[in-house]
Amino acid sequence: MITSAQAWDILQRVPDPEIPVISVTELGIVRDVQVAGDDVDVVVTPTYSGCPATEVIERSICEALSAAGAARVRVATQLAPAWTTDWITPAARDKLRDYGIAPPGPVGELVAEQRLHFMPRAAQPDCPRCGSADTERLSAFGATACKALYRCRACREPFEHFKPL
Repeated sequence: MITSAQAWDILQRVPDPEIPVISVTELGIVRDVQVAGDDVDVVVTPTYSGCPATEVIERSICEALSAAGAARVRVATQLAPAWTTDWITPAARDKLRDYGIAPPGPVGELVAEQRLHFMPRAAQPDCPRCGSADTERLSAFGATACKALYRCRACREPFEHFKPL
C-alpha cells in the first residue's frame, strides 16, 4: 500500500521518454493522483493529443507505481484544459537548458493568433550552450513536433527549442 505523497514521489522519478532529464511531473502532464487502498488513479494531460509518447508514458507510470506496491493502477487521459508549456516547472526548464534544449518562454508572450498554431513565432530563444541571443531558426520542427531546430550564430552550435504552446 502506498500513500498519495509516495505516489507523487514515485512519479517525480518517471522520466519523459523523449526528454529523459525531466520527469512526467516536471513536464506538467500529471494532473492528479488519487490513492484508495492499493489502487492508484493517475490523470494525465498529454502535451498534445497526437503525442506518440503517450502510451509509453502511461506504461511507465503503471510499471513504476506497481513496482512500489500498487495493486491496480489506472491512467486516465484528460484533454481539457489543454496542456501548456506554462505547466513545465522552473526546475525542469533549468534541466532542459543544461541538456542543450532551449526552454519555452511564457505562452502569455504569444499573440492570440499564434496560440492556435503548432509553429508559433515566439521570441528567438537564447542559446542553451553559450547564452547568446544571436540565434536563428533552421527548421520549424526538431526531433519531435513540439521542438524547433535552431543554430547559435555566436558559438555555431545547433540546438532544439521547446516550442511554447
